[in-house]
Amino acid sequence: MRARWVWAGLLACCLVVGLGGPWWLRTRAAAQFPVAAADLADARAALTALPVRAPASSDGYERAQFGAAWGDEDHNGCDTRNDVLARDLTAPVVEECVVLRGTLDDPYTGTRIAFARGSGSAAVQIDHVVALADAWQTGAASWSAARRRSFANDPANLLAVDGGANQDKGASDASAWLPPSVGYRCVYVLRQVRVKAAYGLWVTPDERSALARELGRCVIGR
Repeated sequence: MRARWVWAGLLACCLVVGLGGPWWLRTRAAAQFPVAAADLADARAALTALPVRAPASSDGYERAQFGAAWGDEDHNGCDTRNDVLARDLTAPVVEECVVLRGTLDDPYTGTRIAFARGSGSAAVQIDHVVALADAWQTGAASWSAARRRSFANDPANLLAVDGGANQDKGASDASAWLPPSVGYRCVYVLRQVRVKAAYGLWVTPDERSALARELGRCVIGR
């Protein structure tokens, strides 16, 4: 009888550990990207306030609806792509506004990428955190051309990332795609919520659920 209870106890422990493993791993990964309590509270409030609707039609969407890639909306003499590369790469080498090389610690995959301008430069791409096509279907179709250009070149909505991950994401919202690096997902969705709130975009029901779920997995920094 005693042996039976011992085995039952061991089985229960293994079951608890097994079920808790994924949660523990996610929490440990998220702890690498902690967020401030105030920022998390603001994001949750903003998400609650966002309108929830079905996506509008994609009819009429073209990349050109958001202006040329890339513009110089801040009028600093450099195009937005090179501005973002200079901001996000470690030790960027810049010549007359053009980023020639540097190193990216990619937030989406957790890998380190050596960037060099030239035939292999697509290894690092600039992602619209809220994709342009997604924005089009959640409110941007009614914007002026100037507002769409500003959105497409807003540094708050842009990240230098692994090219393959950017291609995998495409125009997906949070319900269809999240960064492979699980720990970064909190920061990613927090940024999406901020951008959608700032520009008055809406979210779909599935998207809202995905955003809320990932915000619920955030780790607050001490």
